[in-house]
Amino acid sequence: MPSKKKKTFPFERVLITGGAGFIGSHLCDRLLGDGVQVEIIDDLSTGSIRNVEHLRRNKNFDVTIASILDEAKLAECVDRADAVIHMAAAVGVRLIVENPVRTIETNLNGTENVLRASFKKKRPVLVASTSEVYGKRQDVPFREDDDLILGASRRPRWAYACSKLMDEFLALAHWRENKMPVVIARLFNTVGPRQTGMYGMVIPRLTAQALAGQPLTIYGDGLQTRTFCHVTDAVEGLVSLLSDEKIYGAVYNLGGVGEISIRDLATLIIKKTRSKSKLQFIPFEKAYDGDFEDMQRRVPDLTRINAATGYWPKRSIEKIIEDVIAFQRGKRPSK
Repeated sequence: MPSKKKKTFPFERVLITGGAGFIGSHLCDRLLGDGVQVEIIDDLSTGSIRNVEHLRRNKNFDVTIASILDEAKLAECVDRADAVIHMAAAVGVRLIVENPVRTIETNLNGTENVLRASFKKKRPVLVASTSEVYGKRQDVPFREDDDLILGASRRPRWAYACSKLMDEFLALAHWRENKMPVVIARLFNTVGPRQTGMYGMVIPRLTAQALAGQPLTIYGDGLQTRTFCHVTDAVEGLVSLLSDEKIYGAVYNLGGVGEISIRDLATLIIKKTRSKSKLQFIPFEKAYDGDFEDMQRRVPDLTRINAATGYWPKRSIEKIIEDVIAFQRGKRPSK
């Protein structure tokens, strides 16, 4: 896939909401490494200060421990920034299923606050969305202008997808009505060091089980497929989307390439960890509840983001798994 020359990042100071989270903390590393001043706002509900502890002595790094639902604190942070990367959200399948009220309120009200504060100060905003919005579509790869197929409202799984889709609608409404500079990234299964399996993230969860010699628990028949993206690649994509004002006002898929079933993924993790663990299949109704639905396939079309920014993922599923294993073993992942 052809790529364009890397653009220079145009902002001196950036606010990252949810900056102590998995992806947010890697964004901090990336931007600080380029000499950008970074402030994060995070209530540490799903993020961890450990993710950014190594940055605390950096003179270009500031931390505000607060929720994006705190409008006053958020407004102060936005005021100090030149641009905003909005990563804060309620994430993870287990959290979504077990805490649907928190999921909906955090995503809807939080994004509304971020957009309102940024509009007042005329700050560009990148809104992180999710591949979940594609819902139950079967025809892959998913393209940004595809129709979306979501499940019934009685199924809590779709609360997250709907809330993030409304975030997209609100951001694009600001663009159309107010010419507010916004761009949306639909992230596809981003994985890597610092990600926790606590909220249902599949690769860190299965890797921890393999390293402990426990059965690898697969929900459903394991034939559902995903396309995984290394967090280092995802971060490059996110940075590229704020590097050119000509691409504002649009939605971009951001993910990896290749498709793997969860069953084959678990087998690969066992091989990479040299574990003697076996596969254990658990029906969705036992893992979550009887109203749970899963997406059978999830593959991004990256044509639009590649044409706009030159983004193309470099790291394979094998590299992703190796880096997660190294992190869980307490080692530094290789470059």
